Amino acid sequence: MFHTFLFCLFAWHLIGVFTDEVKSVSVMEGENVTLHTDLTDIQSVHLILWRFGPQETLLARIHRKANEISICADVLDGMFRDRLQVDDQTGSLTITNITTQHSGLYQMTIISKTQTSYTFIVSVYTHLAVPVITRNPSQFSSSSCCCVMCSVMNVTRVSLSWYKGKSLLSSISVSDLNIRLSLPLEVEYQDTNTYRCVINNPITNHTQHLNITQLCQTCSVRGLHPGYKALMCLIVLVITTAAVWIYSQYKTRKTKQKERFKERDRCIVFTTEFDTC
Repeated sequence: MFHTFLFCLFAWHLIGVFTDEVKSVSVMEGENVTLHTDLTDIQSVHLILWRFGPQETLLARIHRKANEISICADVLDGMFRDRLQVDDQTGSLTITNITTQHSGLYQMTIISKTQTSYTFIVSVYTHLAVPVITRNPSQFSSSSCCCVMCSVMNVTRVSLSWYKGKSLLSSISVSDLNIRLSLPLEVEYQDTNTYRCVINNPITNHTQHLNITQLCQTCSVRGLHPGYKALMCLIVLVITTAAVWIYSQYKTRKTKQKERFKERDRCIVFTTEFDTC
């Protein structure tokens, strides 16, 4: 008898509660997103509950018998205030002007003769900045190649990649909030291949093409033999020293001339006073 009771109880749970598969939703920050239930009419539904997060915070409730829709916009310090809309025909939930803090787990529970749950994982992505390609100051360029760096600021959950034509050369991914992401590349000065740096997330991407001629035009100068570099530094030092010495001599000569003029003025004044007396 007891085993029969357990079987009936287990069967009731299987029949009475149904859970759909988890649905993933990706959206850009600032857009509106609707979590669809695929229902066309909820007239026969007794109660619909929308919850958010691991704590299952109640966001909205539709009570069909009471013909009542309640939206709990002030929960979680008001992060959903003026952002929630509920469709009274389908029970779908819309979040307007969504931000990254609205990323997370949403659960819809439908209670009628049976109980059904819909689960949504919402991922909100920030707008991507265009990557910037510069010479890499931390790497020494040889006479035949130069080092460049592709960088992007304040990014979250993105990948940064270098491509040579259609071939992937290197890639780096990050999930932290608002960090600087950089990826180096070494290219031949005479290379005629097409290189591009791409930043992307699951929704969108931006591409920046590398102009080797423009960015690496001083490659041969930077790649001079150390002996030539030392000679150039010596020449610059000699020229600078000579310029300083010439300027010093000029200042000294001007100072002496001023002193002579002052002495001459004093003599004239003294002679004039003597004649007057």
